[in-house]
Amino acid sequence: MSDPRPAYEQDRAFASTLARGLSVLRAFRAGDDGLTNAQIAERTGLPKSTVSRLTFTLGCLGYLTQPQRADRYRPGPTLLAMGHVAAASLAFLDPAQEMMQALADRTGTLVLFAVRDRDKVALMRTWRPQRVASIWLEVGHRLPVGGSSSGLAVLGATTQAEFAGLLEDRPENPLDGGTLQDLRLEARAQLVGQGYTVVRRALRHTRTISAASVPFRSPRLAGPVAFSCGALDDVLPDDRITAEVGPALRDTVARLQRLVGTQGSPAWPGTPTD
Repeated sequence: MSDPRPAYEQDRAFASTLARGLSVLRAFRAGDDGLTNAQIAERTGLPKSTVSRLTFTLGCLGYLTQPQRADRYRPGPTLLAMGHVAAASLAFLDPAQEMMQALADRTGTLVLFAVRDRDKVALMRTWRPQRVASIWLEVGHRLPVGGSSSGLAVLGATTQAEFAGLLEDRPENPLDGGTLQDLRLEARAQLVGQGYTVVRRALRHTRTISAASVPFRSPRLAGPVAFSCGALDDVLPDDRITAEVGPALRDTVARLQRLVGTQGSPAWPGTPTD
């Protein structure tokens, strides 16, 4: 019977205790009002006794804090400082701020920035349209690679080596029973043909939300990320994606690439074997 763990976790150099501690930190989401050890154990799959030791250690080091309710942990000052440093290193998000807000207002959609987080993609920033109701997805929300347009954009932009690394994290297969390799080729064809990706309705993780996504590359990141526009189906039907929102998103991301000095270099490789 094969070991279900990724190959890198079986390497002797892999620090399992550190990985478990980081999984505790990854359990927190933007909308949480603190988490108990039991809630962290449920989200991470770790034994509660292990979680208790890890949260105690992380609390001592300032990565977690218990400001008021003693049974609940929250991100601490050390973790917040590290997050600020990490965000500051993504210089392209500063010029993206005005551009993506303008896109959200123009299209009446939620615009978001997502990155691959092991076997899924995670939302790192959102821009909501002003004076228009929009869908609500919080920062930290995670979506399946094969079931979201953001994941599809990242998948289509991966090099062969990046794709092999993605498979190491064992992402879920598409809902139609196909393979991620086939979906990668489908995503690449969409990027080459129209410059953005749209996940097929049968594959959607959230059936009532439509979205279009465009991959983006930065020399500060190890792989592709994605910008997306999303809304409920009645606000963003397929014909509106094709006629308006998809091209607007594609052109906005292209302007951002030119602004940060990556013009002429698409986020995806020339061929799927690159």
